[in-house]
Parts: sequence; structure tokens; C-alpha cells
Amino acid sequence: MNDLVTDVKSLELETLKNLKSSKANNTLRAYKADFRDFVLFCQQNDLNSMPSKPQIITLYLTHLSKSSKFSTLKRRLASISVIHKLNGHYLDTKHPIITENLLGIKRAKGTYQKAKKPILINDLKLIINSINQEKNFKSKLKNKALVLVGFAGGFRRSELVSVLYEDVEFVSEGVKIFVKRSKTDQSGEGMTKGIPYFSNSEYCPVVSLRNWIEESKIKSGKIFDMSDKNVALIIKKYTALAGLDQSKYSGHSLRSGFATSTAELGAEERSIMAMTGHKTTQMVRRYIKEANLFKNNALNKIKI
Repeated sequence: MNDLVTDVKSLELETLKNLKSSKANNTLRAYKADFRDFVLFCQQNDLNSMPSKPQIITLYLTHLSKSSKFSTLKRRLASISVIHKLNGHYLDTKHPIITENLLGIKRAKGTYQKAKKPILINDLKLIINSINQEKNFKSKLKNKALVLVGFAGGFRRSELVSVLYEDVEFVSEGVKIFVKRSKTDQSGEGMTKGIPYFSNSEYCPVVSLRNWIEESKIKSGKIFDMSDKNVALIIKKYTALAGLDQSKYSGHSLRSGFATSTAELGAEERSIMAMTGHKTTQMVRRYIKEANLFKNNALNKIKI
């Protein structure tokens, strides 16, 4: 009997370890950060945060709805559920008191989110031109490669700063970059992005990447040794120098810029997804819709 109890305990520990391993470290940190906010709410109102109940969760969501976007509410609910699961507690997030409350909040608030602007081709050129004014030669090469590769590969910031020298292979057609893990690839299968040469070498990501690698003499490790937050700061800096409104752009503007620009030029949905790594069509179709806003506009038929 004791052996059986010991076996069950070891299985419980192993299961808990597997549950934690199923989530990327960054994702787990985000869950914990969300849960801390829920804990604070519970402490301030003398409520139980662990284990909690649907009645408490829905009060928290109502409280949160007064100052947060609907997408934030959904993320917090998911985080609370995951943290409960990791601690061996079941939480019924499909309980009617939660789902009906969320539906009411959704109808009252709406779900529209004003996204940051994508960096389109003309914007990209302005940004690269502003980077070319840099007096520090190494900084110029690094930032130019970062922006062009980030755009051309439809990279997430976290993917871009994780690219290793060992993941890069220059070929006659351009460059192949292996992405080991991404937001939608938690199992770590990886994917390879192929970036061809551009006709204009001044704005070519392949040429810029090769120049940066040769100048920096990198032989192993990260190509861009920085945090993903630095990518956003670099975008902010050079959009401002390019005469653009930096408040309207973010690190994600490179990725959305790739999707929107290629959609505008007629790239198929599956071709865009093959580069960005999107697993569902929802976001990609949003980019395509944005790209076609004027291209397929009914008003184009009017001749005045």
C-alpha cells in the first residue's frame, strides 16, 4: 500500500512537471503576472484566490472590464485557469456565471482593438534611410539588418532576437533562417523561413544580414544580441527619425507590415502564413482585409 502511495505521489510530481514543461518560459511568466493581479484583487476584497470559484472570477472580470480591453479579460481568465491547473485545482471557466457575464461585457464594450500601424514598403524605405544616417558604422549595419530581416521574414520580436548564427544559411537564392520555437509552436518543431535577394541591394535583407555578420565577426550564438523590448525601442527611434509618428508603431509593425504589404501585392493567404507561421487564418485575413481596403473599394468604379 505504501509503495502504491509513493508511486501515485511520484506520478503527481511528474504530471505537474509535464504541465509546466508544456508552456514556454515566457508564457508561464505571463500567466503568473496575470495571476498576481487576480491575487491582489482577492486580497483587497477578502476573497479566495486559490482555489477560487466562478462567482469570484466573474466579479474580478467585471472589475477588470472597467479599465481593460476585452482581450485582456480573456487572457486573464486563461491565466487563472492555467495556474489553478498547475496547482492541482479544477476551475470551471465555462460556468454560466462567467460565460454570460463575458457575453454581456462583450456587447457593452465591443471587441474592437486599435492595432499599431504596419510598416509598409514606403515606411520601410524611410526607416532604412534614417538608419543610414547613423554615424556609428556597426550600429548602422546591425539595426539595418534587424529591421530588414524582421520585415522580410515576418518575424515576431521574440523570434528575431533568438536567431542564432547556427540557424542561418546563405544560399544562392538568398538566406534560410531556422526558427527553433515560436509562440504558436510550443512543441519546438521549428520552421525555416526563406528570404530571397531584393533587386535593390540598399534595402535587401540578405545583403544587410551578410554585411552585419561579416562586420561583427559573429561565429556562434545570437545574431542580434538584445531583448525583444529593444526591437520595439529601435522601431520607435527610427520611425521618429524618419518623420513618422512613433506612437503609432511597435515591434509588431515589422511582422504586420510584411503581411499587409505582401497581401497588397497579391500574395496568397497560405504563402503569407508559410512565412509568418500563423496557425489560423483569422489574423492573416485581417491583414488582407486591411490591404484590400482601397484596392477593392466599390468607390473605385465612380468616375468624377
